[in-house]
Amino acid sequence: MYIITIVALLFFLTISEGISLGNWGGITHCRCVGKEKKPIGRYIGRVEVKPAGPHCEDIEIIATLKKNGQQICLDPNAPWVKRVLKRKPTGQQGRTGTTNQPGTLDRPTSVPPAHRGTASTYR
Repeated sequence: MYIITIVALLFFLTISEGISLGNWGGITHCRCVGKEKKPIGRYIGRVEVKPAGPHCEDIEIIATLKKNGQQICLDPNAPWVKRVLKRKPTGQQGRTGTTNQPGTLDRPTSVPPAHRGTASTYR
């Protein structure tokens, strides 16, 4: 009887810990490993702003390129990024804009030839 009680207790502790850490399929870490500092404004089709929160202490700005849909992290402190944010409509976490769809943040596969070696992408 004692062993059954311990096994049941461990089972419920494991379940409750998994629920608290799992975030129900959400991303629980920063998406951006590095950030693009060089101007690529003319290649950007859409910009998504992820505010700082429990998943990441930094604001993350993720741009989707017009040509191939690749997503690149931008440096929020770069002057050209601030100008882009003023001009382009942005989608924020928890809300979707006219072109932003949930689950569209797929891992990028390539960097445009003009920016090979310069673009920083997220994990």
